[in-house]
Amino acid sequence: MRKRRMIARSIAGALAGLLLFVSGAWGALALRYQLPGPPGLKLAGAVAWGAVYLGLIVAFIGWRSWWAPMCGVALLGLLIAWWTTIQPRNDRTWAGDVAQQLSGEVHGSHVTLHNVRDFTWRSDDDYDARWETRDYDLDHLVSADAVLSYWSSEAIAHAMLSFGFDDGRHIVFSMEIRREKGEAFSEVGGFFKQFELVLIAAEERDIIRVRTNVRGEDDYLFPLRMPRDAMRSLFLSYVDAANRLVHEPKFYNTITSNCTTIVYRMARRIDSGLPMDIRLLLTGYLPGYLRDNGALDTRYSVDEWRRLGRVTDRARASKPGDDFPAVIRQGVPPAVLPGESSSSGDSTLKPLASSADR
Repeated sequence: MRKRRMIARSIAGALAGLLLFVSGAWGALALRYQLPGPPGLKLAGAVAWGAVYLGLIVAFIGWRSWWAPMCGVALLGLLIAWWTTIQPRNDRTWAGDVAQQLSGEVHGSHVTLHNVRDFTWRSDDDYDARWETRDYDLDHLVSADAVLSYWSSEAIAHAMLSFGFDDGRHIVFSMEIRREKGEAFSEVGGFFKQFELVLIAAEERDIIRVRTNVRGEDDYLFPLRMPRDAMRSLFLSYVDAANRLVHEPKFYNTITSNCTTIVYRMARRIDSGLPMDIRLLLTGYLPGYLRDNGALDTRYSVDEWRRLGRVTDRARASKPGDDFPAVIRQGVPPAVLPGESSSSGDSTLKPLASSADR
């Protein structure tokens, strides 16, 4: 019995020590990213918090002081109370490329989008800014393409969705971080309320070309095998999401509210059977998820789709005045939509309602 009590006390002590360490690390990072004031003050607050928690860990482990975990919990409670007061806002001094918020009006099949971005980029800091109002008729919506932009590693990509119309126009929706002027992207900061969310609607020659030609990213286009009514529903979901963000700003989160997970939640409104998958977080592997769930034609393997769908070189070679959407789609097989036939492969694939920052 005594041995069991000793084991139980050891386990409880280990758990208490782990709680102190994790809460101390979380608190230090929370202060580092959200404490009001200049960067030096933020860093000083994080260091001070870490020092206090280190002292509590030493007191608990070295001196067996059981008041140490209680003090840690009390301090953490105060920090969480402060943390809940930090709310997202729409009235900061934003970087130029996310300065305007998308909104939309829907009248039957006609959609009017306000603040569609159509920039001409020369560098990240040198561009001609244009925010425009565009009209779209959803009765003429004919395609939906997932666009992945790789900027870090094989597992990490930014996911966007491009909708095409029968007149050759395309509009890309991209859920991104809304950086303040002079602010840089941080994956760690994305866990600590550093960025608000913004939904961008942009021309392909803007939002794809800036990534390939200016930022040196590697972009791929994957035509989605999606019923037209699902395309329409997903397009309207984006419009609804944009309008809600205008009135209810939200924080970006690296895990729970990123470019792919948000689109997944919208798509679940259309098809509740879509499975959750680690590839929705490791977005670089999203093509495999799309193919496994019927959104990519199984006539081609994932590797073949990557080879056929890589648009980087064509985007970099494009010139002003080119039909950019047509240029980047050269050699990319069009999607065979459910209900349509294909002379080169199976046309009975399971249709996926949808799947879609830096």
